[in-house]
Amino acid sequence: MSPEPPVSAVPAPATADESSSALKRRTFIAVSTAVGGAVVADGLIAAPSLAAPQEAAAAHAPPSGRVSLTVNGERHAATVDNRTSLLDLLREQLGLTGTKKGCDAGACGACTVLVDGRRVNACLTLAVRLEGAEVTTVEGLAPDEDDDLHPLQEAFIEQDAFQCGYCTPGQIMSGIGCIREGRTGSPEEIREWMSGNICRCGCYTKIAKAVEQAAGRK
Repeated sequence: MSPEPPVSAVPAPATADESSSALKRRTFIAVSTAVGGAVVADGLIAAPSLAAPQEAAAAHAPPSGRVSLTVNGERHAATVDNRTSLLDLLREQLGLTGTKKGCDAGACGACTVLVDGRRVNACLTLAVRLEGAEVTTVEGLAPDEDDDLHPLQEAFIEQDAFQCGYCTPGQIMSGIGCIREGRTGSPEEIREWMSGNICRCGCYTKIAKAVEQAAGRK
């Protein structure tokens, strides 16, 4: 006797009650969909628009401006938000991270750079207002290929005028400005005119000595 062939699973036919129930469900879904579409079409329910957030963001986008300036001898042109500080332009767009962000409120001096030869707090200086300006950061003090340090950088090393080093770029840039302004007649005068630069490690005496040393080499 040959073996019986395998039996495939065949669903049992639906009963009259089950067919009626399935029909009712399909009818309900179809009617609900139609009613929902009609309600949205009549404006009773506002369907969310994917473009709405983008349009709102564009409508509230801050004004921007174009600025062209020279940084460490190299010309740069950039489009910036009118609220962008020189500090953020240097660090985020030009990649010059030697200038440090400390308080971001003009109170610590860590972001000090030279603009047209004068020291400024980069965090309080709007980049868009520097059209045609010449900016010098700590990266631009020794641009030669032989990597010779600026005299004040050498003095900081010789006087051991730093510990953690976070404030050092700002201290050096401020010290250069102090020397150029002729404010180095005495250690007391140096400390007075460098008082806008905070050193949380407390190296003030050695910083003043470094500025005094570099001023003597000027």
